[in-house]
Amino acid sequence: MSFVRFASSTLIAAFMATSALAAEPEDTMIITLKDGEVTIALRPDLAPQHVEQIKTLVGQGAYDNVAFHRVIDGFMAQTGDVQYGDMENGYNSQRAGTGGSDLGNIPAEFSAENFVRGTVGMARAQDPNSANSQFFIMFDAAPPLDGAYTIVGEVESGMELVDNIKKGDPAMNGSVTDPDRMVSVRMGAAE
Repeated sequence: MSFVRFASSTLIAAFMATSALAAEPEDTMIITLKDGEVTIALRPDLAPQHVEQIKTLVGQGAYDNVAFHRVIDGFMAQTGDVQYGDMENGYNSQRAGTGGSDLGNIPAEFSAENFVRGTVGMARAQDPNSANSQFFIMFDAAPPLDGAYTIVGEVESGMELVDNIKKGDPAMNGSVTDPDRMVSVRMGAAE
């Protein structure tokens, strides 16, 4: 009897955890990679200004064809440099990761959430208020980032596709030669 109660409680808890992760369509970002789609639940409850900027850039098509310019195995995959990271309109491997968008930088919106596998965070320079368009997806937990970088979302599905993104050279801080890219990015429910 106690096993049945334990199993039922475990299933209910697992269902509730999955349900809590699901975002409304207007806060769901779908990234199409070469191998399929990654669904990300954006978190306006944690970082409303950052999420709004991401949604604006998605609406402009700014993230389409943008490279994963810095990918460190066991750490994270970084993308979103709409200025120098566009694979079809002048990708600049020397400058990728140094650009942003025309929308301006966003003040930090740190939270008590932790950087764990699947967390999506905003990239920035040393200034905590310098996030703009670049973001990264965590391959694993990284406690040193907790409370120091803004969390904007979490992967709902397709993490195995993120795992397949081409890794960069460890000697070059994860810089990627001939990088994978976000083929397209849209907002809305997964198809």
